[in-house]
Amino acid sequence: MKAPKTSTVFAGVDTRTDATLPAWYEANQNVEEVTTFAEAIRSLPQATETTVGYENPYTGEWVETDRFNAVVEPTRLIEQASGDGEADEDPLFHVPTSNYAIINPTDVYGELEEILRAETYEETPLSELVFGEIRQYRGGGEVHMDIMFDGLSVTLPGRNDPITMGVTTGYDFFGNNAVYVEGFARDSYCANSIRSLTDREVVKHVGDIDGFGPWWESVLSQLELVADDLLGFITDAQDITVSFPDVPFDLEEFYTLLDFPEYLAQQAASDARSNAADPFEIDMWTLHSGATYALTHFFRGKEGDALDGYIRTANDILFNPDGTLERVEQAYERQAQAETDADGQTGLESQVALAQIEQVSDGVREKAETFEEREELLRERFATAD
Repeated sequence: MKAPKTSTVFAGVDTRTDATLPAWYEANQNVEEVTTFAEAIRSLPQATETTVGYENPYTGEWVETDRFNAVVEPTRLIEQASGDGEADEDPLFHVPTSNYAIINPTDVYGELEEILRAETYEETPLSELVFGEIRQYRGGGEVHMDIMFDGLSVTLPGRNDPITMGVTTGYDFFGNNAVYVEGFARDSYCANSIRSLTDREVVKHVGDIDGFGPWWESVLSQLELVADDLLGFITDAQDITVSFPDVPFDLEEFYTLLDFPEYLAQQAASDARSNAADPFEIDMWTLHSGATYALTHFFRGKEGDALDGYIRTANDILFNPDGTLERVEQAYERQAQAETDADGQTGLESQVALAQIEQVSDGVREKAETFEEREELLRERFATAD
């Protein structure tokens, strides 16, 4: 993933909190400085409105309009006016219509601070357990953050390294991303980020925006249930394997058939093979983990639609193994049809290959309904936050 303009790591709500980063996270993030959540939020760029106008080219006159407002960063306006900010970021974020409502970071996350101070997990205040990272892009006009809770985790049988639960949340001032939140987890064993565990819940920049407290209370109340759901999916996915000697594609091709670009498919295959109990018989959890490893550590783009699409594909390996194998089968079938001879006959080798894939899919299909029902429940965990 492309490096953000600014990345801030935090632990604890404020300076009164006795909190440190988990050792595994600090080692994986290569952290140089740690701040608190409250300080990190207050250091983010703010936004305010100013009037805009247009020039009449015939008179040279500037005409103001109340149909639009300029969304600007106030401290940068001050620097610009004083002559101190000429080399700094542009104060202008966006010129939306007048019904656009600015939501500043303290509007959203200030209320979260209060809830973290009040709520506990296993008798420990969430204010002492919270940690994570805030990433800024485009001069701080676009922000994404991972908020996690040390101890609120999933531990797989036979492993000591937990999968820590939390949320991804963010916003921008450009009219593209409303304030959003979705389920998130971080695997401490390999530092993989498991994103989009739930459907994304959003608050749009429209109308009177207030009352984020109940929204956050509802989201946080669901996290233990999301953790239980995730553990169930992983446990079941470990029982579903793909025997690669029995299918007509290798491990890297498995990922390319799912439309991963070659460089990501190579990394995913390498990770899955190295972590598999049997490199020839690989379970769906390990295949999913390989995909998230590639996306976490090697994706060349930035956060946004392209990454989100690959994340959905990776998550389908875990949450929808039947659909994943069906997608692989269809992709392979398209390749076979492209190789059909002039008489319209598919080669015998391709027919045998398709039968092999279908046989693997049949074993997974028996469990498909159970996975679908549980995925629907998981996806809707934050829906009450509306």
